Amino acid sequence: MDFSIKSGSPEKQRTACVIVGIFSTRRLSNPAKAIDIASKQHISTLIRRGDMDGEKGQKLLLHNVPGVMADRVLLIGCGKEREVNDRNYRTIIENSICALDKTGALEGINYLSELNVKGRDCSWKVKQAVEVAEHTLYKFNELKSKNKESRRPLRKITYTVPTRRELSKCETAIKLAQAIANGIKLSRDLANYPSNICTPNYLAQKAIKLGKNQTSLTVKILEESDMEKLGMGSLLSVSRGSSEPAKLITLEYKGKGAKKSQKPIAIIGKGVTFDTGGISIKPSQAMDEMKYDMCGAASVIGTISAVTELELPINIVGIIPTTENMPSGTATKPGDIFTSMSGQTIEVLNTDAEGRLILCDAITYSKKFNPEVVIDIATLTGACVVALGKHATGLLSNHNSLARELINAGEESGDRAWQLPLWDEYQQQLNSPFADIANIGGRDAGTITAACFLSRFAEKLQWAHLDIAGTAWTSGSKKGATGRPVPLLMQYILNKIK
Repeated sequence: MDFSIKSGSPEKQRTACVIVGIFSTRRLSNPAKAIDIASKQHISTLIRRGDMDGEKGQKLLLHNVPGVMADRVLLIGCGKEREVNDRNYRTIIENSICALDKTGALEGINYLSELNVKGRDCSWKVKQAVEVAEHTLYKFNELKSKNKESRRPLRKITYTVPTRRELSKCETAIKLAQAIANGIKLSRDLANYPSNICTPNYLAQKAIKLGKNQTSLTVKILEESDMEKLGMGSLLSVSRGSSEPAKLITLEYKGKGAKKSQKPIAIIGKGVTFDTGGISIKPSQAMDEMKYDMCGAASVIGTISAVTELELPINIVGIIPTTENMPSGTATKPGDIFTSMSGQTIEVLNTDAEGRLILCDAITYSKKFNPEVVIDIATLTGACVVALGKHATGLLSNHNSLARELINAGEESGDRAWQLPLWDEYQQQLNSPFADIANIGGRDAGTITAACFLSRFAEKLQWAHLDIAGTAWTSGSKKGATGRPVPLLMQYILNKIK
């Protein structure tokens, strides 16, 4: 998709479609008023007749509007003007893109980017509009035998600003948004591939491809023999049941303009390319969705891709422990005990609590890079879905300022997180009579005890854990990966640069 920015009167635009907003109680936005005046009250006449009243979700497509150069005028209901907040703005943009895509127009000029959103400037609105458009138009048809584009696919969207002096910073916002959208798309594509294609080796090859011809990005792949030498018994305990070898992928980005002394941000993504649950096998219903258990890994690759495309002046290390979790004669059994890279012993009471087993060794491994902060991202617990549903990512951290920075980044990007407590009282649920720690803490507070487990390995690191079990994908007839939390991570990184 090609995006651009411009300023000008809507009635004078030679385009396939102009998009303007109508507020509830039949109030016209300023661009709609300009068209109404040029057309001698064509829009207001239709609205008085009851064709539209401006409620959110409404749309009305007009052809050959008199006094207007555009082929079509698309009216989008925006609801009450004073209620156009961050969330409603994104919904309005999404509705407009869906409606535009169905018109058959190859391009359009969207004046909804001029809506007033409290506390947000034009560059924020344009950046969000680009990301929402890309997200809305995303399709994954690579594996369909009849993968044909629609007869007249939408090619170009132009967003508008009220005055020309805002053009420059909004052009920068478009460049930024497109790089983030590309990272989100990469993340979604990786997660949507089935596990017979997206194996640990496939992820490793994608990382290697990303690092090719990039002097700022170094990619390194550790094999199981390398992990054995490092003492990663916890990670390797998960891969024991699979014929697919585990990999540990590192992507080390050193940005131009970043100080050599600057400590990197480490982002660690859980990469279980398929999770049967192992010997503690899952129910068969919806088990196909366990291909999404590598969405944390996909988000790391997507984030590194966006950072590299933008050539950001910052140092980042992406670490991806990736494996399958399969049942077999060699698979880990409940009650088995393994020694992690940190030296701590772990009693595996449930083999379906495997994500924390691969992450804990990756967290220990991250210390070799002397990171400023460590953020792990994982589809870790069903308990997080029960607690927060599909709307908010679970956030737990041993460092309050890091947690606040991530929450603020989530609010600004629209990829929100909610903090849960990480109190010492929960730690005792992980006690084991035979090892230093058990890998589960019982039914109560499952998301919190999973983070407590990881905190034992983070130790003195400034560390945060993002549980994306509820937000990484959608289920049902429209199931698919969302690309979260790439927007949150990118906003956090951009804020660190600022």
